[in-house]
Order: sequence, then C-alpha cells, then structure tokens
Amino acid sequence: MASMANTLFFLLSLSLAPLILSHSLQNHPSHPTPLIQSTCNATAYYEFCIASLASDPAGSTASDVRSLSVVAINIAMTNATNTSSIASSLAQKATDPSLRALLRTCAAKYVAAQDALQSAMQSINEEMYDYAFVHVSAAAEYPSVCRALFKQVPRLTYPPELQRREEGLEMLCKIALDMISLLG
Repeated sequence: MASMANTLFFLLSLSLAPLILSHSLQNHPSHPTPLIQSTCNATAYYEFCIASLASDPAGSTASDVRSLSVVAINIAMTNATNTSSIASSLAQKATDPSLRALLRTCAAKYVAAQDALQSAMQSINEEMYDYAFVHVSAAAEYPSVCRALFKQVPRLTYPPELQRREEGLEMLCKIALDMISLLG
C-alpha cells in the first residue's frame, strides 16, 4: 500500500513538475528556507509543498506563514489558469459535441477555481482567515465537477491531463488550507 502511494506521489510529482518549474526557475534556492521547511512540515504533502514553494522566488523571500500561504495560493491559481486554457484548447479541437460541451464546462470550473483563489488572497490580505479557508476549499472542489460530469457520460474518457491537474490543484489547495489553519 505504501509502495503504491509512493508511486502515485512520484507520478503526480512528475506530471506537475513542468507546472512548478514553469511557474519560475529564477533564484531557485538550492535548499528550502527554514520557514518553508517548518511550514511544510505542518501540511499533508510535505515533499510536494517543499518542491512547490522552493520553486517560486517569493517562497524563498517569504517572511512568515501568511506570505507563504499567499505563495501557495498563487501557485494554485497558476494551475487553475493553465488548466482552464488546456480544457478550452481541448474543447476547440473536440469533434464530438458532448465532449466539447463537457470540456467547456471544465474550463469554466477552473475559471471559478481561479476566482475563488483570488478571493482567498484578498481575504488573507484582510486577515479574514475563515473566509480564505472557505474560498480555497471551494477552489479545490470546482474541478471535481468536471470529473463527475465525465462519469455521467461513460462513452467519454476524462482526459488524463485534466485528471493530473485536478489532483495537483487539490494538493496545492490542501497545502494552502493547512497553512491558513496555522494563521488563526
């Protein structure tokens, strides 16, 4: 069981590496800061948290958990934005009207996730952590609607790229939620 979980984490990490690396390679610290290490230690996905925050220059200059939570939310927003674009692109290429409609709905759900994450950042800036928590929770759930819609149409396959990105967004949101929980 642990071996399967490790394999799943490894494959998910590989599939999300381009996202994390494309977010920013500038000023990548060779070792995560003590703040990143201690904060990620309080999250459900320690290794993924370290890799995500250390890949962003803002992570290495963050001065507190609050600023790290904003970095995590920004990375999640990048995932949502890019995934919406991918779903839109797949919809444009789709010849099946049902598939096209589902992919357009998926794209819209990722836009909704992005909007929720933007609201979460605003709530953090206003020190309204309960609201930030609710917004990040919503952002993590929007993409699951996409998967559920594909399950309702068994003849259509949920695109693997969307599945990987959905899982990545859920993990990023869980990391952000764990950080927000530390704030208050």
